[in-house]
Amino acid sequence: MERTPRPGLFGAVRIDLARLHATWMELAFPRQLDPGRIVGKWRPKTGPQRASYWGWAALGVPLVAVGYPLLLVGFAARFHAGRIGGVGARLGVAGVVALSLLVWGALSAVAHVRFSFNGFVAVLAASLVATVCAAFAVVFSRLGGRGTSVLFAYPAGVTALFLPPVVAALYSPELASVVFPNSYTLAVWLLDNVLAAFGISAFLRENFTLEGVAYVGMWFGIAVPAGWLLGLVVALADVVRPRGAG
Repeated sequence: MERTPRPGLFGAVRIDLARLHATWMELAFPRQLDPGRIVGKWRPKTGPQRASYWGWAALGVPLVAVGYPLLLVGFAARFHAGRIGGVGARLGVAGVVALSLLVWGALSAVAHVRFSFNGFVAVLAASLVATVCAAFAVVFSRLGGRGTSVLFAYPAGVTALFLPPVVAALYSPELASVVFPNSYTLAVWLLDNVLAAFGISAFLRENFTLEGVAYVGMWFGIAVPAGWLLGLVVALADVVRPRGAG
């Protein structure tokens, strides 16, 4: 049996853009994405239908141009999430908990030796929270559909990865020299761009100072929407180019 030749880079980009636009069209019109061989793709028949159809199509062109870089991020994130998910599937919830306890337990042991008692307790608490989040990430990824994974599994996974190192940086000058300047740069960018709308940036600047434990709150606040965004771009990648597709 002959194998279907792969389309190449530009062919793959063209296919992705067409499927991404078809996904946009599917939001307002039936049978636009993978309509099937029997039923066929829905086409407008009346004048008002044609006007709304092509108007919606034209509106989707700039959105597709903006969304394609996010789609590429989704492909990369799906690859790495698939590898991590594969490890989680092989280990199971108990195995993931054991691995998390091993990794963050080692960090807690270092904290016990090098930090003050308060620092050790803070890192230990963050490690336990991260372990619980890692378990939740595995459970939610198995519970059901894409929505559950996006809403719960991805934010829990991001929290499990970021929380202990940020807490440890509060008590380690070496970690602080890396974590805090980069966190501050990210915070300024978010305040000047993403959070500038609706007065959120002004409210945060007037009421909070980014120092000490506020970095932990910042990263916890980032982990949830970052997990949602990560889950959404992976879901978009699954729709536009399903797993196993060429």
